[in-house]
Amino acid sequence: MVEGGVPWPMLADPGGKIGKIYGVYDEDAGVDIRGRFLIDPDGVIQAMEVMTPPVGRNIVELIRQVKAYQHNRATGEVMPAGWQPGKPTLKPGPDLVGKVWKVWKPEVNGK
Repeated sequence: MVEGGVPWPMLADPGGKIGKIYGVYDEDAGVDIRGRFLIDPDGVIQAMEVMTPPVGRNIVELIRQVKAYQHNRATGEVMPAGWQPGKPTLKPGPDLVGKVWKVWKPEVNGK
């Protein structure tokens, strides 16, 4: 890693070739708009977010989602909204349908 750089690959998309594939290329402006895509090791898009320029993305939420998808892939468990590593997960199945609220209590303001 170059000092001051980021620890993951970054790329440029002159001409919008990649942006057009993912539907984030703005033809009129000639640039990609803000988009992020979480793609699993099998090449399947698991999550995507597209934002117009006035609002930035949340890197903390992106990292949380990556950890949640990794946990799901490793365990088969599912994570409720706002899940953080070390917090309870859910076991998917017919017994959970319509009863998530009984087994998962959302934290409000971290409590």
